[in-house]
Amino acid sequence: MNHEALANEMRGLRERVTGITDTAVAAADGMLIAADTADTIEAESLAAIAAAGLGIARRAAAATGRGTFRQTVTYGSQGCAAFYAVGDTALMIVLGDEGIDLERLHEQTRPVLGRIGSILAGDDPEPAAGTPYTSGPFAGAVTETATATATATATATEGV
Repeated sequence: MNHEALANEMRGLRERVTGITDTAVAAADGMLIAADTADTIEAESLAAIAAAGLGIARRAAAATGRGTFRQTVTYGSQGCAAFYAVGDTALMIVLGDEGIDLERLHEQTRPVLGRIGSILAGDDPEPAAGTPYTSGPFAGAVTETATATATATATATEGV
């Protein structure tokens, strides 16, 4: 997996959408893959909580006949947390302040999710930020084993 490309995608999204305060990518099992978060955020805990929420959201979408889960947003008094599926085995977490434009966030996130899915799958070692992803809005899946994910987590979060 290309850690630099993953970091570039996360950073690029933050630069394109005013109000994003933190981003992270996690495996669906809750293992942190990469984080661009403030020191006050426990990225590993955030990944675990987001994965639990992902499981509930996927069940809710299936039980209500709404198709494949794509995204959910949780609103708080000081901003929001958006959770996006990245293929079947990963998710992206975006935290935003009270002024974030959610419509712009959703619009800008769609192509990023596809590129992140490709990076995680090892299909696209250096996707160009801003390049449209043509294989579907949420295509790409993590194909690494738990050991590889744990190694990636340790490497991606060094110095964060």
